[in-house]
Amino acid sequence: MYFYCETCKKEYPLNTHLYRCECGGMLSLHKDPEDVLASGITLGEFETPLLPFTVDKLDFLLKLENLQPTGSFKDRGAYTLINELHRLGIKEIALDSSGNAGASMAAYAAAADMKCTVYVPDDISQEKVAQIEAYGAKIVKVANGRMKACAAVKQNLGEAYYASHVYNPLFFEGIKSMAYEMYHQLHEHVPDYIFVPVGNGTLLLGLFLGFWEIGRLPQFVAVQSEKCAPVYEAFHGLPKGPRRSTIAEAIRISEPKRMNDIVRVLKLSHGDAITVADKDILKAHKYLGHRGVYVEMTSAAALAGAVQYFKDGKPDNYKVVIPLTGNGLKR
Repeated sequence: MYFYCETCKKEYPLNTHLYRCECGGMLSLHKDPEDVLASGITLGEFETPLLPFTVDKLDFLLKLENLQPTGSFKDRGAYTLINELHRLGIKEIALDSSGNAGASMAAYAAAADMKCTVYVPDDISQEKVAQIEAYGAKIVKVANGRMKACAAVKQNLGEAYYASHVYNPLFFEGIKSMAYEMYHQLHEHVPDYIFVPVGNGTLLLGLFLGFWEIGRLPQFVAVQSEKCAPVYEAFHGLPKGPRRSTIAEAIRISEPKRMNDIVRVLKLSHGDAITVADKDILKAHKYLGHRGVYVEMTSAAALAGAVQYFKDGKPDNYKVVIPLTGNGLKR
């Protein structure tokens, strides 16, 4: 098992402190059939339910990732990444996050007895700060947004391993498990559509890798806020629009590092990219809450996108899955 550059194909060991190739290319993971991922460090992950859910006569399936140990789907990636780093003898990690990944990595690092530092934008919710700090991690707040936090951690890594959920392919390897769960829960069928809230694209890319291994792709629909929609613009060949603040803060990413991969996945799956307004995200959030499902605004954005996409109806036999990326207790 090793990393390799998507551009020049140069190989790197898993314990490299380079987070991208010397040529500037992004890293991917090579894994032979006999390679087995490390395990043993656990916080009680489990197969999350697919909950049937109806909105305006539209039937969906909600994948309840909000029930994961730290409250988000990022636990899947953190589990795999931290277990591998622990096997490699890594003792200190650093990363940047808007909240959920920071909480997941901090929690699993704590379980592995690793030192953890999380760089966050200074407008992060206090609830997310409190959760990250509860795991014993150090918080470094950085002014002027998420991308500044990303730049800051790279400049201050020191001896720490950059455990990035965006750059490190091991994180995507963990997300793949959600695809296999869906396949199992749907009795060895693949969903027709999956609506994915997209910021840096970790969920989308991980699901793609899983379904690619299974041998059939759903149609992926990337959902973004109309206030910050770089993936929507890139997919549809539109000029760059403004990057404004949105209530769906977890997908407020102005320049996704794996943009080429994100667009490629959407096209390979014959998918789409759409935007939703904050008012529709709020409406979906309220609707979910009034039916007993309390999630973060980013999860509600995915539901808002699905309702908008199928506003004229959908075939009854279509299986449409909406991953609820995180719970509502962090805001």
